[in-house]
Amino acid sequence: MAVSVQNQIPDKPALEGLEAKWDAAWRDQGTYLFDRIRAAAAGRDGVYSIDTPPPTASGSLHIGHVFSYTHTDIKARFERMRGKTVFYPMGWDDNGLPTERRVQNYYGVRCDPTLPYDADFTPPFEGGDNKSSRAADQLPISRRNFIELCERLTVEDEKQFESLFRQLGLSVDWTQTYRTISDDTIRQSQLAFLRNIERGEAYQALAPTLWDVDFRSAIAQAELEDRDQQAAFHTIEFPFADGTGSIAIDTTRPELLPACIALVTHPEGPHKHLIGTKVRTPFFGAEIEIHGHHLAQPDKGTGAAMVCTFGDVTDIIWWRELRTTTNESLPNMTTIGLDGRFLPEAPSLVSEAGARDWYAENMGGKTVFSARKALVEKLQETGDMTSVGKPFNHAVKFFEKGDRPLEIVSTRQWYIRNGARDAKLRDELIAHGAELAWHPDFMRVRYENWVGGLTGDWLVSRQRFFGVPIPLWYALDENGERDYDRVLTPDAASLPIDPTSDVPAGYTEDQRGVAGGFDAEADILDTWATSSLTPQLAGGWQRDEELWNLTAPFDLRPQGQDIIRTWLFSTMLRSTLEDGRAPWRNAAISGFIVDPDRKKMSKSKGNVVTPADILESHGSDAVRYWSASSRLGMDAAFDPQNPTQVKIGRRLAIKVLNAAKFVLSFPVPEDAQVTHALDASMLAALDGVIRDATKAYENYDQAKALEVTEAFFWTFCDDYLELVKERAYNQNDVGQASAALALRLALSAVLRLLAPVLSFATEEVWSWFEEGSVHTASWPEPLGIAGDPAVLSAASEALIGIRRAKTEAKASQKTAVARAAIAAPAAKLVALRAAADDLRAVGRIAELEFSEAEAFAVTAIELAPVEPAVGEGV
Repeated sequence: MAVSVQNQIPDKPALEGLEAKWDAAWRDQGTYLFDRIRAAAAGRDGVYSIDTPPPTASGSLHIGHVFSYTHTDIKARFERMRGKTVFYPMGWDDNGLPTERRVQNYYGVRCDPTLPYDADFTPPFEGGDNKSSRAADQLPISRRNFIELCERLTVEDEKQFESLFRQLGLSVDWTQTYRTISDDTIRQSQLAFLRNIERGEAYQALAPTLWDVDFRSAIAQAELEDRDQQAAFHTIEFPFADGTGSIAIDTTRPELLPACIALVTHPEGPHKHLIGTKVRTPFFGAEIEIHGHHLAQPDKGTGAAMVCTFGDVTDIIWWRELRTTTNESLPNMTTIGLDGRFLPEAPSLVSEAGARDWYAENMGGKTVFSARKALVEKLQETGDMTSVGKPFNHAVKFFEKGDRPLEIVSTRQWYIRNGARDAKLRDELIAHGAELAWHPDFMRVRYENWVGGLTGDWLVSRQRFFGVPIPLWYALDENGERDYDRVLTPDAASLPIDPTSDVPAGYTEDQRGVAGGFDAEADILDTWATSSLTPQLAGGWQRDEELWNLTAPFDLRPQGQDIIRTWLFSTMLRSTLEDGRAPWRNAAISGFIVDPDRKKMSKSKGNVVTPADILESHGSDAVRYWSASSRLGMDAAFDPQNPTQVKIGRRLAIKVLNAAKFVLSFPVPEDAQVTHALDASMLAALDGVIRDATKAYENYDQAKALEVTEAFFWTFCDDYLELVKERAYNQNDVGQASAALALRLALSAVLRLLAPVLSFATEEVWSWFEEGSVHTASWPEPLGIAGDPAVLSAASEALIGIRRAKTEAKASQKTAVARAAIAAPAAKLVALRAAADDLRAVGRIAELEFSEAEAFAVTAIELAPVEPAVGEGV
């Protein structure tokens, strides 16, 4: 062991500048690179692989990213030090609606696929504020020009993201980065989808679809959220077809009356005697029937409801189930177009010419709000609407990133079976979820509830532009119409493809759009359809089989709790369909970040904190400490005005630097051995900490590991260092070598215990006296030095008592003590006597007495008389 390392230690150690210094060193030295040769030699059991969440490259990272990604990094660092070859890639989620919206606002453009490509196009401006802007104010450009802008901006965003993650100290292997829109990614995503088609798991259907009228795209169940909207019940009288009377219904969507195809009432409700009766839609005059259905609520409104195609999800259920139970071909009367406006002509169900003309003039082309207003006024005029209730709030379906309520329109879309209508697949998904180790375990219930509550298959096609093209064409019949039974698929070897520019085998470009030729699928895959393949994308599935076999199934999927229903479930589904297994062994679910009022931080609430300023002001180790202090699954409060935990973390990191400098000031003789009871006691206590922290890290409980390590560290600094420093300084003391060695051994172990959290401070200190990186050093093991932890505990208690006695005597802690007496139980007296010499030295005590008593106490302390200075009188 080195005699001294003082020449390598800064005069004034500081946290400032450590991030840049060590990020550059780690990059140059390849500290975190995945060692393929070592991994291959060790085999799959020697690898720890992480399916890292790819953040959406559409703006800026927020404090929640710092929080959850630090949790993952801590586990990666621990496993690396345990000897595993860690596969820790990073992905960027480029495609999807968030990116498109950011590009629209940043450059002031919107995509119009009908426009030609402009090779010299320059956007009208750069640097929009990422807030919504009206489409009318945005310059329409070609699809290819729009995609080029998407690619340009995401690359710039990703550079900023990587810079911040490096500053945070993520031990990612940046050579393993992937993008969800690269050629390799598109190829793998398209290949997986084609395999779904081949196995019968993917299919297309014309069906009612939840539709966002602003994004002009279908929306999947997992992307929905309920928001309170104001509504009012409108009471409408439906006359019986035979003219004998009427039945009243209440509705919040009177504007859908032209698309009303039936009325429903509960089979056991007050109107059960009317089931099978024919009625006419007021004003529009369509003859429809009253049906019985168990979802009709007899105690709500009038006890009857109208079925429209489609006002809400319940309408879809009624439409589907009534068609089955009644054997009737209930029509699908679409009234609202893909732009959210009413279609120009009334549905065919409306046969009266006057009503059709009125509809065309007063509802056609109008927004939902304007059409509703016009029809309400008309029905009040005709007397068919008898009342309008008071406004109230109720939950309405929105796209999670949308601004207007979703409409339901009938469109042809692609779906992947997800267990909603397949009991066998659903049971498989539940079983794979049960095999997975969840951290915390209660998050498993959220997954199981989601699987059990699915109402339809996964809609994976999107009517957008920047994404993975659906790799298909359709044969055209003799009339130039798509033949949906003749889907043309590419050969896997030709992937990736864009069907809007590539040509299917057996055809030529001049047959595009021509009768007897082909037509391209213009839709793209939902972004989750690609993100659900992150293990495959990162692990080299169908691209690098050796890597795939070394990493899959992955050891860890870390993520937020809010995307269990989307990312976690969809990845589990794709792995179940492709490999018949769960894609990972563990799922680590982080909690939310909440503001001081305990409200979840989100962009929509305007309470998001960006991490750059916090990292600059307090240092990355301080922010990492705050993140590590929260257990998985638990929400963490963050107050940017007073980040208490961050400040505590900074204090700890600074203490590590200063305490290490002090410890390393004591040279350790080559033949040093631990011979002193107090030193052995401290190291025995440290062994216990090592065991507890290791177990906690193994169980994905970084907060517990940090808690036990930090508690020991402060005891080590505040008590043990004080107790032994006199002996450590005294080269003539036979116990000096024991103290110096114990200090060095403890410092080495504590640095490694803290390294997953305080990545920069520990690396800095390690470089002062060891070769290589602390992050590739071996994880500490208990030394097994025989010692009684009670010795340090008792000595610490005595030291506190002596200090308190001096303080109460209004004396300096450096004041000499002529005599001190300590009383304690018999067992504690044994421990105290073992540390008596160090207590005398630190307390400057000439005579130290012990006596037996039921409780510990400093019973007497006599300060030594202060000798007068030279020249003073007696």
